[in-house]
Amino acid sequence: MSEEAASAGARLNSLLAEAGVERLNADLAGRFEIYLSLIIRWNARLNLTSIRDEEGILSRHFVESVACARALPAGISTLLDFGSGAGLPGIPIALSRPEIAVTLAESQGKKAAFLREAVRVLGFSAKVHAERAESLQCEFDCVTMRAVDKMETAVQSAARLVRPGGWLALMITRAQLDPMRAAAGAEFSWTDPAEIAGGRERLIALGKRQVS
Repeated sequence: MSEEAASAGARLNSLLAEAGVERLNADLAGRFEIYLSLIIRWNARLNLTSIRDEEGILSRHFVESVACARALPAGISTLLDFGSGAGLPGIPIALSRPEIAVTLAESQGKKAAFLREAVRVLGFSAKVHAERAESLQCEFDCVTMRAVDKMETAVQSAARLVRPGGWLALMITRAQLDPMRAAAGAEFSWTDPAEIAGGRERLIALGKRQVS
């Protein structure tokens, strides 16, 4: 592993510590380094993410996604990353929580191709659903969502894919909290949102679908 890659893992762990999130072990940090290099390389020709520099990807995308993985309740076996894009937060969840079977839903063909390559290179088990998430005919223990288009409409669709007793995990801003809770519907009861990276604007909102 190159010195530059190793330093990326060290910087990520430092950022996680600053955010009050458990550090990654050496093996997991190395896999995040590889994931970082994949995003940087593919972003040069494909707009995976508007944040294009290493520090931004580490501090925003990776720290927030690892924080989400740590915040998910125990007992989740299946998870859908709705509108996965560059695999955030789905890939960090799959890496950090290997007991969870992750499905990455991404309808844009080139982004879905990136997700397949990331799964292959990083060597973890995940399914890539290269169509709109709404087309899925199954329910999941947890559905995650972060920075998708038409967020309120997407939350309504995502809520229908959560099994009774399962969780909806939204990575949103404080201003979005009430509208997104309303969009999910009355079947969901919400825990107190967790602040991301010590800030007061970025949140992880966890809603549990009630069992009728």
